[in-house]
Amino acid sequence: MSDPHIPVLLAPLLRAVAPVAGVWLDGTFGAGGYARGLLEAGAAQVIGVDRDPAVFSMAEAWRGQYGDRLRLVEGTFSDMDSLAGQPLDGVVLDLGVSSMQLDQADRGFSFMRDGPLDMRMGGDVPSAADLLNSAEESEIADVLYHYGEERAARRIARAIVAARPLTRTTQLAQVVTGCLPRAKPGQSHPATRSFQAIRIWVNDEFGQLVAGLSAAERALKPGGQLAVVSFHSLEDRIVKRFMQARADAGGGGNRYAPVTATVQPAFTLPLRRAIGPDPDELDVNPRARSALLRVAVRTEAPAGSVDARSLAMPSLPGGR
Repeated sequence: MSDPHIPVLLAPLLRAVAPVAGVWLDGTFGAGGYARGLLEAGAAQVIGVDRDPAVFSMAEAWRGQYGDRLRLVEGTFSDMDSLAGQPLDGVVLDLGVSSMQLDQADRGFSFMRDGPLDMRMGGDVPSAADLLNSAEESEIADVLYHYGEERAARRIARAIVAARPLTRTTQLAQVVTGCLPRAKPGQSHPATRSFQAIRIWVNDEFGQLVAGLSAAERALKPGGQLAVVSFHSLEDRIVKRFMQARADAGGGGNRYAPVTATVQPAFTLPLRRAIGPDPDELDVNPRARSALLRVAVRTEAPAGSVDARSLAMPSLPGGR
C-alpha cells in the first residue's frame, strides 16, 4: 500500500507552474499534499477546499505552521469562485478518491475492506446502498456501462438486484466478482470498474468536474494557472476537451467546415500533451500509474461557458 500522503505528480506539477506565487486554491484538499507543496514552493496563500469535512481535522497536526497562509473551506470545487472570495493566481485539482479515503473502511469506497456501502465524499446525498437498493436494474446497468466502461454491466446489474438489499462493501464486491472471470496476474481487481462507476454516480463526479473547470475559468486572474491531475480516462477526456475548447479561438473554416465566430480564447496551453509519472515516482507510489497532469493558463478574455455535451461527458440515457 502506498503512503496516502504522497501527492501524485507533485514534482512535475510544481515544475510546470513555476514560479509559484500569489493565492492558489487546492480544490481537492484531501491530505493536504498539494497545498503544502504549493506553500513550500512560494505561494503567498493556499485556500484548501474539500467536500469532506473529515479531512480538515486530520490537518490540525500541521496546519498551524503555515498560519494564515493556509485557509480551509468546506465545499465543492464547483463553487470555487464564490468560496475563494478573490481572484486566484492558480488552481489545483486532484480528481477522484484519495488513498486516505480508500484506507478508511467505514467510508465504503474500497472493495478490499469490509465497511458500510456508503461512498459519499460529503454532503447530504444518497449513499451507494440507498441508490443500489432502490434503482431500476436498467439504471444500474447504465451506470456501470457509461461511468465504469464495464462490458458486463447488464449481468452485474441483474445480480445486484437479485442480491438486494446490499449493505456492505464486501457484499457488493462478491456479487460483482461472481459475474466476471478471475483476474489474471497484473490485472486490476474484477470489482474495480463497478466500484469506480458507483462512486462517480453517488458523488456526481463528472457533473462536478465540468462545473469546477468553468468555476476555475471564472476565478483565475489573467496569467493564472489551472493544473488538473486525473486518474480515470473519462475524467482526463473531459479535462482535455475543456482546455482545448476554451483555448480555441475559432475562425478559420474550409470547404468541409463552416467559419465559426472568432472568440478570444480563455486559456493558452503551455504543454503539448499530458504529463504522466516517471519510473522513480512509480517505484515510490504505484497509485500514480494511471495519473495524468494537464495545465492551462488563463488569458485576459472574459469567462465564457462550455456545453458539457461537447466535452464528451458521460451521461445516462434519459438524462438520469
